[in-house]
Amino acid sequence: MKKETLLIVVVTLVAGFIIGLLFGQNDSGTKTSAPAGAPTGPMPTVNLQQKIAELKTIVAKDPANFQAWVILGNEYFDSNQFMDAIEAYDKALAIKPDSPNVLTDQGVMFKRLGWFDRAIANFTKANQVDPSHATSMYNLGIVYRYDLQDFPKALEAWTKFLEISPTGPGSDRVRQDLEFLRTHPQVEK
Repeated sequence: MKKETLLIVVVTLVAGFIIGLLFGQNDSGTKTSAPAGAPTGPMPTVNLQQKIAELKTIVAKDPANFQAWVILGNEYFDSNQFMDAIEAYDKALAIKPDSPNVLTDQGVMFKRLGWFDRAIANFTKANQVDPSHATSMYNLGIVYRYDLQDFPKALEAWTKFLEISPTGPGSDRVRQDLEFLRTHPQVEK
């Protein structure tokens, strides 16, 4: 076999291998798809970054667009970009300072950064703005129970949560935690 022919064969095999890697099917050789309406996994980073870029363009053109700031904050929240989320939520709160959902989401970002005092302030304000805002009380209890080990304040927050949402999401878990705290007073800070 000539050297040129051998080179062509090797190049063709390598190219075929690379094309197979790039455009190949899954391990079973069959294509699979999720049922209609079902999530198909995490959002690709490119789409997320593109969405964030589009939202940044929108708020640059219309800095008073409350909803765009909230969505931008949520995108940062979902992608664990805590500081960027906090800044976007700050902009939204500058427009509408009494939004319990935005206060709570920003509070969660503060919690994730370990800024518990700021998280508590946000959750408390959200509940003051809307006394029926269960999510703020739930998160307040989380900070007191798990982050600060301030069990009396966790009991207080979660008792109020159950008054607001006796059967809502998280209520069973809160009941279990409350029962534990009530039956284990020896648990120290």
